[in-house]
Amino acid sequence: MIDTKAFYETLINNDFDYFAGVPDSLLKEFCLCVNTLSKENHIITANEGNAVALASGYNIATSKYGVVYMQNSGLGNAVNPLLSLSDEKVYKIPMLLIIGYRGEPGTKDEPQHIKQGELTLPLLDTLGIKYMILCENYMQQIKYCRDYVAETSRPIALVVRKDSFSKFEEGRNRANTNALSREEALAAIIESLNDNDFIVSTTGKTSREIFEIREKNNEGHANDFLTVGSMGHTSSLALGISRSTDKNIYCIDGDGAFIMHMGGLAVAVQNAPDNFKYILINNGCHESVGGQPTIAYDIDIPKILSGFGFKKVLVADCKEAIVSALKEQQEAGKVAIVINVNSDSRKDLRRPTTTPIYNKEQFMKKIASTYESTNI
Repeated sequence: MIDTKAFYETLINNDFDYFAGVPDSLLKEFCLCVNTLSKENHIITANEGNAVALASGYNIATSKYGVVYMQNSGLGNAVNPLLSLSDEKVYKIPMLLIIGYRGEPGTKDEPQHIKQGELTLPLLDTLGIKYMILCENYMQQIKYCRDYVAETSRPIALVVRKDSFSKFEEGRNRANTNALSREEALAAIIESLNDNDFIVSTTGKTSREIFEIREKNNEGHANDFLTVGSMGHTSSLALGISRSTDKNIYCIDGDGAFIMHMGGLAVAVQNAPDNFKYILINNGCHESVGGQPTIAYDIDIPKILSGFGFKKVLVADCKEAIVSALKEQQEAGKVAIVINVNSDSRKDLRRPTTTPIYNKEQFMKKIASTYESTNI
């Protein structure tokens, strides 16, 4: 196991002194370390493509080298700037990519990571990005990366396997002051819906908690589409469903996902029928991958949602306020709800025991059984 702080210090000593990226569970300890020790030279970006552009700007301004960290699923967001900005045939910009290797072949992981794990190394090959699997010989690896970027002005990648980094205790997230937990908020939402209402929920612990609540209530899962991957795209998915049914489609989003592809929600609001019901649960952090902060408590989310076209935005921070807001949302079109919660979740929270394909098929059958054409 690699000492996280020593790894970070080795990066700094090799002129990799600027950090940008989106947190990943495999990189959790490293992300906590960077967020604690690099206050002036670290930005948690909206998405991985932003991080590549940010590191590129840093190099252009200083001739120094940025570090971009991400889960391998984030390579999809990063491909465009890696090929059309930093590539040697365009601007030829050097940087170090640190990539969490979810779904590594031969290991057990969640369904949404399997294909990405199979294609991570081939994708880097296709992009023409040289890479190494991080190992105990990391000091020599980092020195090699430093020499490589200096000589070639090209990106290089370190791919990180599960459990590579030691615990970094200094920067561990602490719960915010909100009394309400996300799971309590979700339970209040589910209690207020009926059998003809459908949920499309964002990736991470939100979908896991919805599954657990249904299990606890001895309810089926056919009314819930659990978006286990594709972070930031839940609102677009919910829009596509809502435009083909007259049933209420509740899009339950998270603050990190909302920020990642905010433009998708703006388009959704402008094209959504009244049965598109948007709920943003805000805990101010990337809680599913270690609790690193988002900018959600530093921006005016209700104003942003109003600017997107919601006629009214309601804010709730307790069960009674959630129930009241849901009632108003049900009776009117284009009403959004923002629910502020703390960053705690149960340590024994399980993952769904059904497959994504089974979940999709059950959801399709249920929504088809209640379908009435809206002639949109």
